[in-house]
Amino acid sequence: MAKFLAELLGCTLPSKGASPMFESKSHSRVGLKSSTKQKEQQWKLSMYSSGITPVCFTSPLIEKPIGKESMPQTPPFSAMFDSSGYNRNLYQSADDSCGGLYYHDNNLLSGSLEALIQHLVPNVDYYPDRTYIFTFLLSSRLFMHPYELMAKVCHLCVEHQRLSDPNSDKNQIRKIAPKILQLLTEWTETFPYDFRDERMMRNLKDLAHRIASGEETYRKNVQQMIQCLIRKLATLSQYEEVLAKISSTSTDRLTVLKTKPQSIQRDIITVCSDPYTLAQQLTHIELERLSYIGPEEFVQAFVQKDPLDNDKSCYSEQKKTRNLEAYVEWFNRLSYLVATEICMPVKKKHRARMIEYFIDVARECFNIGNFNSLMAIISGMNMSPVSRLKKTWAKVKTAKFDVLEHQMDPSSNFYNYRTALRGAAQRSLTAHSSREKIVIPFFSLLIKDIYFLNEGCANRLPNGHVNFEKFWELAKQVSEFMIWKQVECPFERDRKILQYLLTVPVFSEDALYLASYESEGPENHIEKDRWKSLRSSLLGRV
Repeated sequence: MAKFLAELLGCTLPSKGASPMFESKSHSRVGLKSSTKQKEQQWKLSMYSSGITPVCFTSPLIEKPIGKESMPQTPPFSAMFDSSGYNRNLYQSADDSCGGLYYHDNNLLSGSLEALIQHLVPNVDYYPDRTYIFTFLLSSRLFMHPYELMAKVCHLCVEHQRLSDPNSDKNQIRKIAPKILQLLTEWTETFPYDFRDERMMRNLKDLAHRIASGEETYRKNVQQMIQCLIRKLATLSQYEEVLAKISSTSTDRLTVLKTKPQSIQRDIITVCSDPYTLAQQLTHIELERLSYIGPEEFVQAFVQKDPLDNDKSCYSEQKKTRNLEAYVEWFNRLSYLVATEICMPVKKKHRARMIEYFIDVARECFNIGNFNSLMAIISGMNMSPVSRLKKTWAKVKTAKFDVLEHQMDPSSNFYNYRTALRGAAQRSLTAHSSREKIVIPFFSLLIKDIYFLNEGCANRLPNGHVNFEKFWELAKQVSEFMIWKQVECPFERDRKILQYLLTVPVFSEDALYLASYESEGPENHIEKDRWKSLRSSLLGRV
C-alpha cells in the first residue's frame, strides 16, 4: 500500500519521456478556504438540486404509511437544503447546539467524538440529516473501526430506547423502530463493504431482530435490507474473482512472442478499426470499475499506520482499498497497452497510423467525458519508448494531439482539465440522455486532491473536538464521485473488444524500450549500451 500511494501521489500529466506514474511538477495543496460555509452550501445545493438520486442514499423502507408511526419521510434532495446551508430538518432535536457539538450559523463545525456518535442515533423526536449520516459514516473510520461504531450505535439504540426491556412501551418502539431501520438501511446501502466484517453483520442482525420482533411489517423490511446487502456483497466477491483471474493469467507480451510467435497476430486496429467504438468500450470498463469502488476506500487509503491523534482505535490493519487499487492498475495497464500497440509494428507508417488512431480514441474519450481513459492514452503516448520515435512522430499529424495535451496540461494545478471537468459535470446535471450524464474523472488526481485535503487539515481541533468542517469538505468531494459512478453506460457492449482490452498481453517497460530501439536505433552511447543489455537479457542475443 505504501508503494502504491507513493506512486499514485506523484501523478500528473507526463511530459515526453515519462512513465504512467511520474514525478509531479507542482503539488498544489487542496485545503479548506475561509468561506467553508459558502462552499458547504454550494456542495449541498449543487449535489441535490439535479434531481439525480444517488444509489447510496436509500428511499424510505415502507412504501405505504401505516399512520403516524411510519418510516421517516426523508425529504427529496432538492428540498433538503435551504439558503442557510445545513438544514435542521423535521427530525432535528432542539437542544443539539449543546452537549458537545458546536454550530456556527446553523452549520455543524465540530464536536466530541461521543457527541457526534449520539448525533447519529435517532430517537422518537429526531432523525439525523442524511448529509450528516454520510459525512460521519465516511469520516468516523479515521478515529475508530466501523464495527466499533456499530457496536456503540447498537448500544445507544438498545439502552436509550429500552429495546431490550420486554415491558417497554410498544407505542414508543413503534415510533423509534422505523427510524433505526432507516439508519441501518442507509448504512448498508452507502457503505455495504463495511459488512464484510462478521462483527458488523452480527451487530446488524442483532439490532434488526430486536426492532422487528414485534411487527410483521418491520420483519419484512429487515429481511429485505439484509437480502439486498448479501446480494451486493456476493456481486462484489464475483467481481474480485474476475479481477484475480485476469491478473493471474496476465503475461508479458514479449514472453508470448518468444514462446508462441504466431499467437499474437492481431493489433487493436484489427480488433476494432473504429476509434469511436473503442472509446465507448473503454468507457464500459471505466464505469464498471468505478461502480465497485466504495466511498470509504478514499478515506481508508490514507489512514496512517501509527495511531491517529493518539487514538488507540486506528483503522489501519483493516484497510480495504482493493477496488480503488484495481482501478489505478487499470489506468497503468491502458497506458502500457497504448505504448505496446505503438511500438509493436515493424514499419514506420504502421506505427504512425497507430498513434493517429489513439489520438482519435483520446479525442472521443474527451467528448464522452471519459477523462481517465483520455489521460491514460496520453500517458502511454508520452512514455519514453514512444516519445523517442522521432521518425515515426514526423509522419503524424499532431495538431489534435497538441490540443488534447493542452486540455490535460498539469500547470496551475490542472486548471484546463478542472475547467473541462466542471463543464462535463454541469452537462451531466442537465442531461437529456444517458450519454450526457457520463463524468469519469482523472482518478489519480481525484485521490491526490483528497489526500492533500486530509494532510492539510487537522482531524482534531486544539480543544480535542473532531474538525467536522474538514469532513464536510471531504464528503463533498466523495459525494460528487458517488453520483458519477452510478451512471450506466449507454453504449452497446462488444465482448470481443472488451476481452482484448482486458486480457491481451502488454510489454513490460524493458520490452517497450527494446521494441523501440529495434524500430528506431539508439541515438547515443547510453541508449546503445541499454539496447545491448536488453537484447542480451530479454532475447538472449549479443
